[in-house]
Amino acid sequence: MKLISLLALMFLSTQVFAELAPLKFGVGLFQPDKEKNDATYKPLADYLAKELKRPVELKTVDTWEGLAKSLAAGETDIALMGPWGYVLANNEANASAIATILYDGKPEYFAIIVTHPNSGITKTEQLKGKSFAFGDKGSTSGYLIPFHYFHKTFSVKEPEDFFSKVLYTKHQAIETQVTAGELDAGADYNRNRNSMIEQGLIDEKKSVIIWTSEPLPNDAMAVSSELAKDKKLVASIQKALLSIGAALKTNPGLLPAHYTGFVKKDNAFYKPIRDAGLATGKLVPKK
Repeated sequence: MKLISLLALMFLSTQVFAELAPLKFGVGLFQPDKEKNDATYKPLADYLAKELKRPVELKTVDTWEGLAKSLAAGETDIALMGPWGYVLANNEANASAIATILYDGKPEYFAIIVTHPNSGITKTEQLKGKSFAFGDKGSTSGYLIPFHYFHKTFSVKEPEDFFSKVLYTKHQAIETQVTAGELDAGADYNRNRNSMIEQGLIDEKKSVIIWTSEPLPNDAMAVSSELAKDKKLVASIQKALLSIGAALKTNPGLLPAHYTGFVKKDNAFYKPIRDAGLATGKLVPKK
């Protein structure tokens, strides 16, 4: 009788799991391509599904700007997104940060500007009239923070007024083209550069950092304004995210190398990014 009751309970649990609407989990393009990105973050999606006892559908969105719009449009319920993308989604559609990812145990990282050692460039003022690559315009370290630096330091209104040639591309492409000598310099972030060096994708000897930002908040796990209304579900998602640090000890593939879990954070943690957006005019508060 006990066995029959247990089997019935398992059947009902499985049925409830299947009937719950899937949570749409959007992830930015942290890896060189969508296929690798999906494979990298599927274990995280599966872990959340197991902990939340409901389906979780993973979707890679190839630009930070696109992910912010997807969250704002209700096409995504939860998203792991860059800080600037999060601030845009918060401003446009009241998305809410519920956690921040940890990298080597820290919730912060740095924007950098890199050049080739043979470029002769050692200071940022020497970049005037040179070719330069930014990330897409939804990127924190690839666009907003370096642009804020040029805006504040050299009164640059638009990058095209300062550089001879401006590209907007993916972080991996920036590092590859700079180390190949195809571009004079470009904006990136320390985590990406370190990872590409570790993977042998670029030669460290051909990449020189000439500028580093102040510490920036790491990527946010954010929920849509609609999902945020479900306080119980949000609390469950937070609990699942905070448990990942311990789970990594037995399942290290839950997150990419160097990522060590999540810490609970909210919108206030992303104030430095919001301030940079306001100062450059790239963020216009909704009335």
